[in-house]
Amino acid sequence: MDGDKADIESAIQYAKKYIENLLSFYGLNTEVHATTDDEVIELNVPSTHMNGFLIGQRGDTMRSLQFITSNALKNNGYQYNRVNIDVAGYKKARADRLAETAEEWVRRVKETGESMELRPMSAADRRIIHKLASESELVTESVGEGRDRRVILKPSETIAGPDNQPKTDTPTDQQAATT
Repeated sequence: MDGDKADIESAIQYAKKYIENLLSFYGLNTEVHATTDDEVIELNVPSTHMNGFLIGQRGDTMRSLQFITSNALKNNGYQYNRVNIDVAGYKKARADRLAETAEEWVRRVKETGESMELRPMSAADRRIIHKLASESELVTESVGEGRDRRVILKPSETIAGPDNQPKTDTPTDQQAATT
């Protein structure tokens, strides 16, 4: 176990130094904050005058930075090579906005008892939806391939009856809710 801790610490330091060196190439000398979360190296770049450049359109540049940092770790023999890079809290803010929207989708599926197919989204966004839906006792399914992959929210049998129709509250259920 101590070897694993040393391995991940070494990978974190390598990834941190790698991204700092890459950023300095673009004239940005900043300290990157590095942590780990469940074998994923989290690199947080603080807010700077280059946020737009580093984030890119819809986060594309950030994902590219993740990809090359992950490949640098792999090419140098590090066992821990999953990397998540966030610039100025962009991913966190985006995840929070998505979670708010997803709560509305979950509410709608629960109220109507009908499945809802969402727009195509990234793997990270799909994970947020799956987690939120699971916490709300909905069933999810990912369908499609590549950039067209999307989530379908479905009512669970506790929300919908076995025939996938919404369950109606009986008077006893309503009375229990008010007491």
